[in-house]
Amino acid sequence: MAKTPQQVAALGGTPDDVECAFYEALQAADLDRLMACWADEDDIVCIHPGGMRVVGVGAIRAAFDHIFAHSGSLRVKPEAIRRVEAMGSAVHSVVERIEVLTPEGPVYAHLLASNVYHKTAQGWRLVLHHASPGSQGDAQEVVQAPQVLH
Repeated sequence: MAKTPQQVAALGGTPDDVECAFYEALQAADLDRLMACWADEDDIVCIHPGGMRVVGVGAIRAAFDHIFAHSGSLRVKPEAIRRVEAMGSAVHSVVERIEVLTPEGPVYAHLLASNVYHKTAQGWRLVLHHASPGSQGDAQEVVQAPQVLH
């Protein structure tokens, strides 16, 4: 039987597995699953759009508990993921597509996020999530063309 992304993340998995489990936990408003994605360290950091820097496991848990209590699940889907990985760390730059339900139907917005993962004794874990407000054009990228020598 295949393992769910949450089970793979709990076993250590890859940064991609942990990221998948993180976003699934946001959509399910599952605080325990969400916190299982984070490293158990004093200096982990989460910065929500327009918010303050939240530091440490207890503070991050309380912040997400507050969000889930007031908003319920968050319809957030990662898109346009760019990855930089080294032996013990991985940095993912993500465009987050947020769906907000309004009386007129769903409205979409974008956030720009950075997710940083470290390989710990428990496997890959999230150590930083930083999301910033985006605009409708943020789903697009500015990419430098490769330089070609002639």
